[in-house]
Amino acid sequence: MSITQPTKNIVKTVWHICISSTTWLWFQKAIILIIFSLVVNHLAASYNFLDSEPYRFPIEGFLFTIIFSTFVGIIAHLNFKFYKKKHFSKKVEITTIVRFMASTLGYIILIYIPINIIVETIAGGRIEFYYILIGLLITLLICFILIGLLYAQDIYNLYKLSIRDAEITIDSGTKMTKLTYENIACFYSENKIVYTVQNDGTTINTDFTLNELEEKINDQLFFRANRQIIIHKDTVDLIEKIENGKLRIRLKAFIKNDAITEINISRYKRKAFMDWFR
Repeated sequence: MSITQPTKNIVKTVWHICISSTTWLWFQKAIILIIFSLVVNHLAASYNFLDSEPYRFPIEGFLFTIIFSTFVGIIAHLNFKFYKKKHFSKKVEITTIVRFMASTLGYIILIYIPINIIVETIAGGRIEFYYILIGLLITLLICFILIGLLYAQDIYNLYKLSIRDAEITIDSGTKMTKLTYENIACFYSENKIVYTVQNDGTTINTDFTLNELEEKINDQLFFRANRQIIIHKDTVDLIEKIENGKLRIRLKAFIKNDAITEINISRYKRKAFMDWFR
């Protein structure tokens, strides 16, 4: 099967766009790293201030910071790839971001302390754990700022993607339909078949179970109300407190199925629901 020239041109164009966007991303990170190294080294000593007399460019410190920052960047990049695949692809929240930062700094600690001890031993000096601790705290502060600068935009882009632009492919027999999260009102199960209700009221039957969907979708937008239904946050029309600490949820008018128009949230799920909905 031969590939036509227009197809080759399209593939080539898409490839160049992907390469250029990746190159631009790494170029941005390199600029951040250089600016960060310049600022840190010019603030490290008074004679490095631009208005000091005489001014001396901190070339040794600058080169060391570049090397050190590159090393930190590699650790952060590998950890970010793991979190992007394992966690950020589904949900971006403060807890996950804190775990990403903490684990990255944890890897740096695991490397920093042995290296300092080895260097001091080779140099023949005394191992002063107090100064190692102070140096570690300063290093972690610097690394925290650097990692934040390097990955703030990436995390924000993933957050926007997970909330607004994410898609899910609905398998229905021989057909496959792509729907964005914005266009999905809810998923519900009836007679052992799971249906997807869109915002225009149309319904698509799926080959998924609700448990499988719960694992796939973003739980900042969707909530498993009970064994029968998963609802989108924007589909909730009214929340009413009822007996025994339960909640009654009324969905918006375009949901035509009477069995799911009103949903009861058990008292055991009440707090989780309110935390999600707020």
